[in-house]
Amino acid sequence: MSKKAGVGTIKGVGEKTEKLFEKIGVYTVDDLIHYYPRGYEIFGEPVPISEVEEGKVCTICGSVFGRVQVSPGKGRQITTAYLKDLTGTIKVIWFRMPFLRNTLGRKGAVVLRGRVVKKRDSLVMEHPEIYDPAVRYQEKINTMQPVYGLTAGLTNNAVIKALRQALEQVREQDDFLPDEFTKKYHFRPYEQSVREMHFPENREAFLAARQRFVFEEFFVFILSLRQIKNTQDRMKNGFHFEDQPQISEFLRQLPYELTAAQLRVWDDMQKDMKSQYVMSRLVQGDVGSGKTIVAVLGLLFAGLNGYQGALMAPTEVLARQHFENIKDMLEQYQIPLRAELLTGSMKAKEKREAYARIESGESSIIIGTHALIQEKAIYHNLALVVTDEQHRFGVKQREMLAGKGNLPHILVMSATPIPRTLAIILYGDLDISVIDELPANRLPIKNCVVDTSYRPTAYRFMQKQVAEGRQCYVICPMVEESEAMDAENVLDYAQLLQSEMGDKIRIAALHGRMKQAEKDEIMGAFAKNEIQVLVSTTVIEVGINVPNATVIMVENAERFGLAQLHQLRGRVGRGRYQSYCIFMSGSKTKETKKRLEILNKSNDGFFIANEDLKLRGPGDLFGIRQSGLMDFRIGDVFQDSELLKKAGEASGEILREDPLLEGEKYKLLGEKLAAYISGNNLETTL
Repeated sequence: MSKKAGVGTIKGVGEKTEKLFEKIGVYTVDDLIHYYPRGYEIFGEPVPISEVEEGKVCTICGSVFGRVQVSPGKGRQITTAYLKDLTGTIKVIWFRMPFLRNTLGRKGAVVLRGRVVKKRDSLVMEHPEIYDPAVRYQEKINTMQPVYGLTAGLTNNAVIKALRQALEQVREQDDFLPDEFTKKYHFRPYEQSVREMHFPENREAFLAARQRFVFEEFFVFILSLRQIKNTQDRMKNGFHFEDQPQISEFLRQLPYELTAAQLRVWDDMQKDMKSQYVMSRLVQGDVGSGKTIVAVLGLLFAGLNGYQGALMAPTEVLARQHFENIKDMLEQYQIPLRAELLTGSMKAKEKREAYARIESGESSIIIGTHALIQEKAIYHNLALVVTDEQHRFGVKQREMLAGKGNLPHILVMSATPIPRTLAIILYGDLDISVIDELPANRLPIKNCVVDTSYRPTAYRFMQKQVAEGRQCYVICPMVEESEAMDAENVLDYAQLLQSEMGDKIRIAALHGRMKQAEKDEIMGAFAKNEIQVLVSTTVIEVGINVPNATVIMVENAERFGLAQLHQLRGRVGRGRYQSYCIFMSGSKTKETKKRLEILNKSNDGFFIANEDLKLRGPGDLFGIRQSGLMDFRIGDVFQDSELLKKAGEASGEILREDPLLEGEKYKLLGEKLAAYISGNNLETTL
């Protein structure tokens, strides 16, 4: 079995399992070796049932009390049992496991391990792992067991089994990291690190292995980015831009004044677009800081100079919303430009007509989704592309755009509050502008951090807001096992909420397993106030602008990173009404209180990101991925900021010594980079 061989060559991985591995992005043995766990279970001694805590994963040992029951119906069967020890009894439920009725607890005591949640007024353990008989648990006590990202049908045990075989192929000579950096940063040998990443003996071994691979991940990313940049001269600006008095008139007529920060960014953009080089600028601005109007100014500037500008949105609903807003602005302020919408779901005839107007130059401002870069989209003279961080262009996408005419100016919008020092390393190829103040007319969001006993009060408050014509979001806690269970969780919650709030209020559920068209339909109905309360997983992070939504309640807030909670909070507070954010926490620990208090005190994303970094510190990683930024597999740009800086320094050293990595000692590294870049993993704007 070679490392390049397909994952199906591993003993015990049949055709069906191979397809499931492919679903999670594992095609070869090597992919599997580097498919690192997303967390670890630390197995401690079982606790008495009377001491289980809401919101925590607990292990309990006891006997099944009474009959095991299964809810009727085939759809979402729930198996219910009661587990009893000397201190008390707890209700336990499983989803889609009706066979437990005949097997559970037949051999005496059982050990269950799962998350404890509050349902109605009592504690319930949800979908725990079962160790039956109880002695099976003894082998695991005091060990760290890897937990992998899965897909429906693929179990954690199946991944572990396949991995143990794959790891036999790992050799020290596979290490592409130059020796000098292994020595300089005191990394453990490669072979040992790979094994300890999957099966660490203890926390220290894991942290040491993780250090190495986080550095490696950042290093490859930055090196690739810089190498590409070095091989291309700064691109000459092929467009001629002049000041447009109509834009000054437009700014004068707006019903609000731009902040000093917005005007500063607008000035940067104009200078860039008039300079001799193509603009590559990142505009960082907190949620609600008014980045969109700055993008609109850029599009007007391109259009009034006789060129085309394109705005790429992450979802169809958002694209449609931007289109309607820009179209209205052009009409209201009598600007002689035509806006065009281009999305994947448009009918063939609509698309053909839109393509024709884009190609002829009749349409100056084109708004859409990925459809903007499809083959059929031919531009007349595209001079500006505005995108957001969800759609950082990969190399291939950039080439696609470049093939549509001259190299356009690129503006990337980011709502992730990332400290400037880190932004410079990550976006080394972009000039950075920051919008660091909120528009004057914005009412600050009122925050409260509460425990689960507040839930009935929160529901009443939401009812009151809906009665006043407002709308609410409820973000459901994440279920770590799988996306399918996340969906189940959201649907259950929406059902429960409906029974609490009554039939007059329309409640809908949104989750990651839905087809995009279904998500768009629900989001569209919410935007029109046809839905009053939206129960969702975090898929709404990149959502639409609903100025009428005034409440967001986040269940199990302690299970999200602060950066993510701040992004979620940004869904409200976008209109003229006072908005509220309720962080519901199931954990009573001091650490949780301290973390969530930061959000309670401040609505400033940059402050929150820095405070979060101070609190967590490097090495605190047994939680949920915090920033979600840049989609690194294991690295976190906040938490691992020191390693990011080291990787930045190391890549600079190497490129000074051997810019094209032609020397023998960099042979493996050069191969790694080539594969990384061509695989379009390098998501950056160039």
